[in-house]
Amino acid sequence: MNIIIVCSDHIVRCIHRVDEQGAATRWAVNDEPQSLFVNAAHNVLVTCRLVRKIKEFSSHGDLLRQVSLPRDVINPWHSIQLTNGQFVVSHGDVEDAVHRVCTISADGREIVHTHGGQPGPDSGRYNVPRHLAVDDNESVFVVDIINRRVTLLSPTLNYVRHIVRSSQLKGNPRRFCLDIQRRCLYVTDNEWHDRRYRVGRVVVFSV
Repeated sequence: MNIIIVCSDHIVRCIHRVDEQGAATRWAVNDEPQSLFVNAAHNVLVTCRLVRKIKEFSSHGDLLRQVSLPRDVINPWHSIQLTNGQFVVSHGDVEDAVHRVCTISADGREIVHTHGGQPGPDSGRYNVPRHLAVDDNESVFVVDIINRRVTLLSPTLNYVRHIVRSSQLKGNPRRFCLDIQRRCLYVTDNEWHDRRYRVGRVVVFSV
């Protein structure tokens, strides 16, 4: 199996690719990339927050298509693709009126399911839902920055439970990685001081 590492660069507005031999290349996104996801076809989905688009590239950087998100999906942070072609998207920044997770049709035109709404601390709400993951059953994991927790949703985006609570973290979780085989969740825990993230760690949870 070939191992390829890709990472986004919002300053240069490109994607960096490193293959298993260490050869590095990059390709232009032509918009500011916010986050990445590799789908079942091994293509790279790039969420472009400011223009509200998902751009799909081959693993070598060929632009395959662009999906424009519905108008009420403001400030999309992360997009993942399900096996049926639909997308799950998290959206909502600090000043936005709506913070939620949506399932969106494969063409990007229709919102199929939602969870969230006005920002808040209740189980049915978020405050900057930033990063997503999905398991083999297509249950959805959502990291919530300001509420400082990770929420588990059903495949139809119904609330199941909080996987990680604020009392288990020292700072704000911004991203995570789900290891399906080991059933482990690796959560970044970043402490904010003097308007900057100054201390960070990774906390591992069993799921």
